[in-house]
Formats: sequence, structure tokens, C-alpha cells
Amino acid sequence: MQNAVILINAEKGQIQAVAQRLAEVEGISEVYSTCGRYDLVAIARTRNFESLAELVTGRLTRVEGIRDTETLNAMQVHSRHDLETMFSVGL
Repeated sequence: MQNAVILINAEKGQIQAVAQRLAEVEGISEVYSTCGRYDLVAIARTRNFESLAELVTGRLTRVEGIRDTETLNAMQVHSRHDLETMFSVGL
């Protein structure tokens, strides 16, 4: 599994529309609107690096309203959420 955080700036007035379009793209698991330097943060989860490369350089370039992106390729995942889910007893 290949994970990445994609930082996105949208065209003026397009943040919500871009977020909705991104949420429908295969390989994007979550999209967050944010305040600060970037308008949106998308979490990508793909089966391998080649799939991630195709997502970022292929599918995302076709999403209308994206001005620019910066992709942070995850080296390791450290997640309390994942651990809690694995060991949950369903209370």
C-alpha cells in the first residue's frame, strides 16, 4: 500500500466544488478543507507507487478547479486510529 498527503490550492471560489470532485476520484480516501496555506488536503491510498504516480500526474490533473498541488509521499504510517480499529472489541 502506498499512502500520500496531497496539499491542494483551488481556483478562487472553487474550494467546495474541487473537494467534491476529489472525493469521487479513485485512490482518494479523504478530502479535508483547511485554513492556512493550502485550501484542501487529500489523503491518497493506492496499491503501489505506480498507481500513486498515475493518480497524481494523471487523474488529478483532470480535476477542474485545481490551481496547484504538493504531494507528500508517506514513508511510514503511524496511526493510533488504525491500532484502535484493529484491537477494538466492539463495545
